[in-house]
Amino acid sequence: MIQLPISRMRYGLLLLCCMLSSMAIAQHVVQGTVTDASQQPVIGASVHVKGMHTGTQTDVGGAFSIQANKGDFLEISFIGFNTQTVAIGDSAKLKVILQPSSTSLNEVVATGYSSQRKKDITGSVSVVNITNLKSVPSGTTESLLQGQSSGVTVINSGNPGGGSQVNIRGISTIGNSSPLVIVDGVPGSLHDLNVNDIESMQVLKDAGSASIYGVRGSNGVIVVTTKKGKQGKTQVSYDGYYGVQVPLSKGFGLAGTKTYMDAIFAMQQNSGNTPSHPQFGTGTFSIPDYILPAGAKAGDAGTDPSTYNINTHQIMPANKSGTDWFHEIFRHAPIQSHNITASGGSEKNNFLVSLGYFDQQGTLINTYLKRYSVRVNSSFTTGHLRIGENVYLVYKDNPKITNQNEGNAISYAYREPPIIPVYDIMGNFAGTKAPGLGNSQNPVAVQKRTANNRGYDWQINGNIFAELDVWKHRITLRSSVGGNLDNYYFYGFTATPYEAAEGNTAANNFQETGGFSYGRTFTNTITYNQQFGHHDVKVLAGTEAIKNYGRGMFGGRNSYTLSTDPDYITLNTGLPSSATNGVYQLYSNTLYSQFARIDYNYNSKYLLSGTLRRDGSSFFAPGHQYGVFPSVTAGWRLSQEPFMAGLHWLNDLKLRGGYGELGSLSGVSTQPNNAYSLYAADPAKSYYDLAGTGFNPMQGTYNSQLGNLITTWESDAIANLGFDATLFNNRLDLSFEVYKKKISGLLFQQALLATAGGASAPYINGGNIENKGFDFNATYHGNVQDAKFDIGLNLSHYTSMVVSLPHEKYQDFYSAGSSRLGTFVRLQPGHALGSFFGYQVEGLFRDAEDVSKSPKQTAAAPGRFKYRDETKDGMITDADRTFFGNPNPKLTGGFNLSVSYHHFDFNMFLYGSYGNKVVNYVRYWTDFPQVFGGAVAADVISNSWRPDNLNAKIPVLETSANFSNTGAFNSFYLEDGSYLKMKSLTLGYTLPDELIKRLRIQRLRVYVLASNLFTITKYSGLDPELQNANLNDNTSFGIDFGDYPANQKNYNIGLNVTF
Repeated sequence: MIQLPISRMRYGLLLLCCMLSSMAIAQHVVQGTVTDASQQPVIGASVHVKGMHTGTQTDVGGAFSIQANKGDFLEISFIGFNTQTVAIGDSAKLKVILQPSSTSLNEVVATGYSSQRKKDITGSVSVVNITNLKSVPSGTTESLLQGQSSGVTVINSGNPGGGSQVNIRGISTIGNSSPLVIVDGVPGSLHDLNVNDIESMQVLKDAGSASIYGVRGSNGVIVVTTKKGKQGKTQVSYDGYYGVQVPLSKGFGLAGTKTYMDAIFAMQQNSGNTPSHPQFGTGTFSIPDYILPAGAKAGDAGTDPSTYNINTHQIMPANKSGTDWFHEIFRHAPIQSHNITASGGSEKNNFLVSLGYFDQQGTLINTYLKRYSVRVNSSFTTGHLRIGENVYLVYKDNPKITNQNEGNAISYAYREPPIIPVYDIMGNFAGTKAPGLGNSQNPVAVQKRTANNRGYDWQINGNIFAELDVWKHRITLRSSVGGNLDNYYFYGFTATPYEAAEGNTAANNFQETGGFSYGRTFTNTITYNQQFGHHDVKVLAGTEAIKNYGRGMFGGRNSYTLSTDPDYITLNTGLPSSATNGVYQLYSNTLYSQFARIDYNYNSKYLLSGTLRRDGSSFFAPGHQYGVFPSVTAGWRLSQEPFMAGLHWLNDLKLRGGYGELGSLSGVSTQPNNAYSLYAADPAKSYYDLAGTGFNPMQGTYNSQLGNLITTWESDAIANLGFDATLFNNRLDLSFEVYKKKISGLLFQQALLATAGGASAPYINGGNIENKGFDFNATYHGNVQDAKFDIGLNLSHYTSMVVSLPHEKYQDFYSAGSSRLGTFVRLQPGHALGSFFGYQVEGLFRDAEDVSKSPKQTAAAPGRFKYRDETKDGMITDADRTFFGNPNPKLTGGFNLSVSYHHFDFNMFLYGSYGNKVVNYVRYWTDFPQVFGGAVAADVISNSWRPDNLNAKIPVLETSANFSNTGAFNSFYLEDGSYLKMKSLTLGYTLPDELIKRLRIQRLRVYVLASNLFTITKYSGLDPELQNANLNDNTSFGIDFGDYPANQKNYNIGLNVTF
């Protein structure tokens, strides 16, 4: 393992803190006011002494006070205005009028370990509009990034607290493709970050901007800066909203009891059988009054309530119209957010304290997220030394739910027959214990039994830092120690489903899981700034040491006698002989790095930047632990050239391009001991009969993991070329960029031979992937008389293509549903990541003649799938499987419209995805009643094949399951997943100052907000926005396996107040 040079770092930090200078400089206090063209004060404008770190901000009246020397220059800037430079003379008080600007070229944005003006950036950096980011209510900040930045693809979950799948410029690895998140200079996470604490957010998308982070930046970087206190008296603000979430009105689109009965009748009749069913009768079907006793009528023996026994004689009435299981488990649910912030400061010190509370009750019963957060940011300046801290504490209550498998409430709701009621005659749960109704479980019972399950999480994140300016502020030394600590604890009880067809006598069980993880980051940098005439040079160098550690344990028991008392159920009260326990997570890894960057600017016209980083990781064996990652970028501001002076409609034009190399840990980050072969003990795999007696075996060990000593980084080579332009008196901002990323030495686990036994495969380097695409942004700023508006559009396109694989032509991956339909995601050169692979359906066999004229196919018959003969050999075999789509979108985009008119403001946000394919695996449950014997789609009768319905889309209803209907994955399940969503509409009103001055309120705004108002799509399922089953695995995504829908409507009312 790489040893971190902690002692050297400690000495470096001590030296830094001891270098406090007491140089006395003759300064005087400069005061002034900053207003806009209409004489309104500009609140929070930045005022800095040029070339120094001395700075302050204007107060609520636009006033400022700062120490400076005669002859110094003050730079005054604020978002939306041109930066103004003012010379300090003899005037006792300055009056600065900022002119509005639609360009943000002078805006200073955070990049890698430092900051730059946008006009000087040569890499690909996208600045996220924080106001737009907050326009959609959500409990997870990463979900809000959707549509807010070109090149960023976000797939959200409807589950409260559920993770989002975030990719920057597509998917370039089959392992973890999540970007690095930096919060206030320390690795962190967007997931539980309070969005109200965010001051700015930048997305670093290319090697030129991200290579300073080395191996961690290969998937892009998101840099977040949280709010800080401002000079002036303490301000207190409140931001909050309350609303209601509304489930989708259309539900699952499943049949009622009558259609369900007719489908079973048709299925048996089409198979040549006399229709017969335990519930509906024989020959002629009719809906019974009771399903338990099976098929009973009112007054029949066994329906007398006095004979009821929950274990031996349940009595279940039939729901003759049909139970709408979707609306039984989904209901209206409240959502609320409240945040109070206090901030203030002086010229040298500032502070900010933020308290947050978020409560989202899920529309799926017994799902929720409750989060409490506290942030404390402060900094203090004495002489040339600045010290400070950023601390964020969060506690949340968020019970886990299963997703994307056949054992969760949503999938059960798709399969539970409509004739089953929610409750039996005594108010206990009803279910498939009634014969002939499949093997699903009552989804209401499944969810209500989770009422006492809990998931708790405590986190501390942040850093402390010190900065020292020396040599006339040309050199800044900075040291930061930070990290995160996460403690989590989950427990859940699984009751015996007495009402179900399966498991109704199985023992109940209780499971507890607990653990912790921490990460520590120690960063030291030195920055040198110097201007020589027209030459502007900035040099950054530093070291960084990171250590991560985590462990988790679990325990469980079953057979609880008082299973209805949550206070009784603990690990100690279950059956002792049933106890299980173990360590499910244990890891430790380190990363040590040195890095340097130089930025050169000639006359704000020619720009050059170079970066070099060296990373050493403990994930790899000695000799393969270190990697060096360089990058170079260049820019040319053509608009500054004399020959462009006549183009008055062009305000600014910059060409930029770059090339860089990065490394990636990808999936190997989940297997820290990848280099080594490991051994373990398991009763099923390592008992040995050493005495040869045939009994009394002895516990031994077995090879549980094969190691690979030569595994090393994935290598990423990235090139990009683009331009930034501002036109028409700064009204139109344009940005366009094309890029190509080549990934070699792909990290993945190659399938092992059976001789490997129970050993898991190591990650190896093999195969190449190529990504390419473009990003486009356009923003127009305008006004119509007193109405001001901004129109923003961003578009992104990418392709992720497999170029080569080692030693084999392809590799298949198991995905959601693979156990029943076989593998249907294939990794193969020449095709996109995540491509779907199976039999191409040409239609249904129309009749016997069609069958006889077609290529030979197993189980071919009228009404069954007719597969395409890809090999043209007259037979349908495994060789005829082909590629027919992938889940990667061809184009994604976001559209924002913001309008302000006097005291009113309006915002609209749309997001769309085009060209992505979706596997609607749900149709395997709903269109083929022979599989589970459960619920069916509402159109299964009208759209299934019959002799009088030859153009049907659904195969003939029948009792058999075979190769030509449900026995193989095919293109029947593939649908167009393109969509356009109205993500949010907001209308706000800010009360006039004269109405609120008496209340000592500086600003008061009320607003109403509606989100997810509509989704335009051809997809037949609930929501075409689908996540991976595993967010860190890109081998299978775009598969609808009963997801928690993310497009449910939300109506809120909110309030913003500043005192």
